[in-house]
Amino acid sequence: MRLSRLFIDAPLSLGEHALPEAQAHYLSRVLRLNVGAGVQLFDGSGLEYQGELTEVGKKQVRVQLTQCLPGQPDSSLSIHLGQGLSRGERMDWAIQKATELGVNAITPIISERCEVRLSDERADKRLVHWRQIAISASEQCGRSTVPVIHPPLSLSEWLHSVEADLKLVLHPVAEPLASHEKPQSLAFLIGPEGGLNDAEVLQAQGAGFHSARLGPRVLRTETAPVVALAVAQHLWGDM
Repeated sequence: MRLSRLFIDAPLSLGEHALPEAQAHYLSRVLRLNVGAGVQLFDGSGLEYQGELTEVGKKQVRVQLTQCLPGQPDSSLSIHLGQGLSRGERMDWAIQKATELGVNAITPIISERCEVRLSDERADKRLVHWRQIAISASEQCGRSTVPVIHPPLSLSEWLHSVEADLKLVLHPVAEPLASHEKPQSLAFLIGPEGGLNDAEVLQAQGAGFHSARLGPRVLRTETAPVVALAVAQHLWGDM
């Protein structure tokens, strides 16, 4: 039987622990697990902890962790995705799939053609939401780490702050991705629903980004990171 696997946003160790409220509610009220049920927890350190529930109550759920195991290693290719900010489900999809494909960090990018404008309060709420999307995706896909979801940045801010051996901006008129030498770290820039304009592509190139294409077809903003990351992991990572 597959163990229920959850991320705990606090350092774990062998022994007994009281679970945070959200995870306790999920195990007791959603999954309706009882005392003795097996669980597997991870805290983003790269380790996995197995144990069983020792208390399942209305106010508290406790677990006894009895085994510490090495988790799934991250890809040797470190990837930072700069994803053009897009509407609701499209952004959620991009973050979910990027997490499944092993990205290490994601920054939502605000560019000229973004159709989404966030106030400070809305931005904070969306950031919490996006981080939960990444956590859920890590729990589902077996990752032992969770990618960092950075607060939204303007294109200019991100271009001048991101560091990587190879920096790529997707563009339909460019050399194929495979034409580049294998890097240890990679930064991908992907435009929003309306794409990047010519001035923004030039701005990225001026900041050390190379143009790269994925094929003859123009991909949607939520499709592009899935294809780009899969190809990159196949060429230089762990696929």
